[in-house]
Amino acid sequence: MITSPAFKNRKFALLGLARSGLAAARSLSAGGAEILAWDNDENARAKVADIATIADLLDADLSGYDGIVVSPGVPINRHPIAEKAKEQGIPLIGDIELFAMARADLPPHRVVGITGTNGKSTTTALVHHLLKSAALPARMGGNIGLPILSQAPLPAGGVYVLELSSYQIDITRTLACEAAALINLSPDHLDRYDGYEAYIRSKARLFDMQTAKQHSIFGNGDEDTLRIYGEVCERRGADVVHLADPAHISGQQDWPSLQGPHNLQNIAVAVGLVEALGLTEAQWRPAMRSFKGLAHRMEVVAERNGVLFVNDSKATNAASTAPALAAYPRVHWIVGGLAKSDNLDECIPNFGHVVKAYTIGEAGPLFTKLLSPYMAVESSEMMGAAVHSAAAQAQAGDVIMLSPACASFDQFKDFEARGDAFKAIVEAL
Repeated sequence: MITSPAFKNRKFALLGLARSGLAAARSLSAGGAEILAWDNDENARAKVADIATIADLLDADLSGYDGIVVSPGVPINRHPIAEKAKEQGIPLIGDIELFAMARADLPPHRVVGITGTNGKSTTTALVHHLLKSAALPARMGGNIGLPILSQAPLPAGGVYVLELSSYQIDITRTLACEAAALINLSPDHLDRYDGYEAYIRSKARLFDMQTAKQHSIFGNGDEDTLRIYGEVCERRGADVVHLADPAHISGQQDWPSLQGPHNLQNIAVAVGLVEALGLTEAQWRPAMRSFKGLAHRMEVVAERNGVLFVNDSKATNAASTAPALAAYPRVHWIVGGLAKSDNLDECIPNFGHVVKAYTIGEAGPLFTKLLSPYMAVESSEMMGAAVHSAAAQAQAGDVIMLSPACASFDQFKDFEARGDAFKAIVEAL
């Protein structure tokens, strides 16, 4: 567990006691802090009852508290805790800010922070893999894997690799990353922001927290990311602000878990980050082949009679599905779920790769209407029907891909459950 003497005799209120909130509570308690905690789930409250006072924060007197630690899942743009914090002059922070506060008491180390709309998890896992392959001690956390506060501190010379969502950046104030990256930007999570520009500015705050000599890496696949790159470059200079150009990367065809144009951009960003930390091409290139990728992200599930089955359930918007379609020449596309928008415009340039679409879920009727002018479409409604129908029609060399371009919550509890269902159906064929 990561903790700090800086927490001693300080008072923190915690709202949300799932994984990151529970880790924050234990870290603060170990550091000697006084804790007031709340979660609507009684079972979650019970897990911290021995180390915290349990009370609804909205009813409690928070005078004298040093911070309100909120879970990233709490919508601070509309939750009353934000107004209460403002009225009482108490900062809203998250577990990543607690980690930032603890850094001074950890053995000498560096931090990599990675954000963007799509590709964060793959890029984070790849950076972690490249560092470990180069024999550097590394921990991965943030929006991926275990909460960073719940993990053991690294020895001197280690690197913490953090995937950071906009929600996490919103409640982080002092995390100065030795190397930080913005992979890409496209409209997402707009229910949490006052428009797309506010979402962009949330992501850009990662670079505002850096010092003048810390490295910033940017993808070059969209105008908004390039705009932020230009702003940061003008402010801090080209010596430490870098554009990750996929054109400079060769050998992708030999890295089986990193196929597709989107992964080429992820690779370029990852290379920019590890090179900023001092790795050479001779160190990172051999490690690319052994990278296994992540579940539900262009995950090759099986091959049946020359047909490849690919699980890309993590593609929850059109922008993340578009490069998946571009990765293969003949795709049977399973698409649908709970739509985040009323169009699939980002995917249009790659429609020529689609042999047939199989629409599922709540968005099925809308997507059938949108796609019918461009390709053959089958209204499947349920994923099982879509997989079986596609398997019956696909030819050797084709790919059957679940890349929904939608959230999962109409039929599944999350994208992992949706991807697991796809894999189970494929295994049962």
